Amino acid sequence: MPYQVLVGLGGVGKTQLAAHHARTLWQTARLDLLVWVTAATRDAVVTGYAQAAAEILGADPASPESAACSFLAWLEPKPTAARRWLVVLDDLADPADLRNLWPPASPHGRTLITTRRRDAALIGHDRRLVPMGLFTEDEAVAYLTTALAAHDRHEPADELLGLADDLGHLPLALSQAVAYLTDVDVDCATYRHRLSDRARTLSDALPDPSGLPDDQATTVAAAWSLSIECADRLPPARLARPMLQLASMLDPNGIPGAVLTSPPALGHLARYRGAVPGRTDAAEVTVWDATQALRALHRLSLIDHAPDSPHHTVRVHQLLQRAIRDLLPAEQHDRLARTAADALMATWPDIERDTTLVQALRAGTEALTLHSEDALYRPDAHPVLLRNGLSLGEAGQVAAALDHIRRVADAAREKLGPDHLDALTARSHLGSWQGAAGDAAEAATAFEELHKDLERAVGPDHPGTLVARGKLAYWRGEAGDTAGAATAFEELLADRLRVLGPDDPDTLITRGNLAFLRGETGDAAGAATAFEELLADRLRVLGPDHPDTLCTRGNLASWRGEAGDAAGAATAFEELLTDLERVLGPDHADTLCTRSNIASWRGEAGDTTGAATAFEELLTDLERVLGPDHPAALSTRGNLAYWQGRAGDREASSRAFKDLLADLERVLGPDHPDALGTRDDIAYWRGRRPWRLITNRIRSVARDD
Repeated sequence: MPYQVLVGLGGVGKTQLAAHHARTLWQTARLDLLVWVTAATRDAVVTGYAQAAAEILGADPASPESAACSFLAWLEPKPTAARRWLVVLDDLADPADLRNLWPPASPHGRTLITTRRRDAALIGHDRRLVPMGLFTEDEAVAYLTTALAAHDRHEPADELLGLADDLGHLPLALSQAVAYLTDVDVDCATYRHRLSDRARTLSDALPDPSGLPDDQATTVAAAWSLSIECADRLPPARLARPMLQLASMLDPNGIPGAVLTSPPALGHLARYRGAVPGRTDAAEVTVWDATQALRALHRLSLIDHAPDSPHHTVRVHQLLQRAIRDLLPAEQHDRLARTAADALMATWPDIERDTTLVQALRAGTEALTLHSEDALYRPDAHPVLLRNGLSLGEAGQVAAALDHIRRVADAAREKLGPDHLDALTARSHLGSWQGAAGDAAEAATAFEELHKDLERAVGPDHPGTLVARGKLAYWRGEAGDTAGAATAFEELLADRLRVLGPDDPDTLITRGNLAFLRGETGDAAGAATAFEELLADRLRVLGPDHPDTLCTRGNLASWRGEAGDAAGAATAFEELLTDLERVLGPDHADTLCTRSNIASWRGEAGDTTGAATAFEELLTDLERVLGPDHPAALSTRGNLAYWQGRAGDREASSRAFKDLLADLERVLGPDHPDALGTRDDIAYWRGRRPWRLITNRIRSVARDD
């Protein structure tokens, strides 16, 4: 190829690679002429060509355009001369600057261009685009090791690996970090702590311009400024910079395109369009405008924009994100953080069918919280904080949900005060996930204390107070006080009917909990009847596809089975599964739970082999979606072993229980009830009650929030 174009983000080492290539060709006598031009402007290119013409041809440099034309003509291939030449156009700022200035194609000459631009004009016509990426992990660590060793510095391998990750494997940043480490004389661990300190800017952790290594002209923090200015001039003008600012708040590893084109994002861009003198269409920023702003940033290699990847449409280097955030005044930073949170919430689906999208939204929330947590509590706790925890729990990651909500509750209390409604709401979520994680007694105690504080702070009839009463009753029942829970729910139902009315979703949830407790006290037929009545009302009020309606169908099927109709329960769950897969998707926790119920009731109806097969298939999907150590996966292994034994394969059952016990003791501890129960299964092979997750019980806890 006569033309090669090295393209990539500022700092990936395009110039260094070009220089190495040129130096190698020159030192090995494979070139007759080497011309290096800094191609920041068209004038710079013309001047570089003119200087070459003056030295080679004796052209008059006072007429640079004429001299440049003479130089290009000299490069043309001649039958009588095989001139071996290399022209390097370094850091090309605008492909238009090369109009009529491209060196000619020649069998003996080559043109090498370095640029941050990815315009179509640089592709084709014997032009080969060579993307320049970051160092790999091994390359980054090897570079740090070698560069530090040259200064007689030797750091632990794990610290070098961590530093490489901290700097996103960006060659320029790694080089400047080495300079800082040696100039300031700090060890790697101290430097990494300084780099992670959110009170410092990126510039505070890298050398100042006087200490830059390897003839570098700019610091990492300033390396992208010209590219940003150029992108902001591209149509639609003045939208690239605010778009990059918004993207700098979110996950560098992938931002869904829908987040950056959501109404809050468009509103953010509109404010900047309105700042242009003479513009009257400030509110008319469209999805198309936003997408073109992303394309402008992509053209300048400031982001990677992949429209065909809806869940990870935009990727931004983490140091570029930090450099952008460092430049924001405090007020603008906080406003932008809230806008990013609004954009996440606007994109978050009510029903999480698309697990990959939701994972990306959770990653965006975590990234936003990491660097802008305070802004998410000014003036109140942003809803995305609790939505993130609820999403984790609904995905089956109960322990992760509990850890997340505990952090939110602690931060809300600290930043907003213990009696702020958002702090009290966070405590409600915390209590729910404490119970869902297995500690019903602790959850009951938490809601008893919360109920008292809510009555004092907002009154007995406030919706939040009523929610706390419902959860207190629920977790009392889970802790063993079924009769006390039933009484509490009856009293709560009377108050909810009075305050909210009979068709309020929370009133219907209370009826569902009462129906469930009726079955728990031994009246399975009565529970089935109560759920049948509740289903009729939920269909009328909420519609057939509402999650609470679907949960009610599951509970109705389960209690019919408990009342003696195992085959009918299996059939009802199979019908429910079809609707759950359509509404929630095949990997949703409720869908997977329903498959477990189908398998159990098939076995109870006499098809023990079918039950074992169904649990085996379910286990494969649970391990894929939730991981092999998730409680649901472990419970399913127990059910699989149980039904293998019931189907007659005692040897396989015994072996499966022994393998399960080892993992239960590793994951949950040797004294956990599930581990103790599995020991009993191994010793006596006595049938354990198949695991069935009643979805309405879990959803009642989450829904009340």
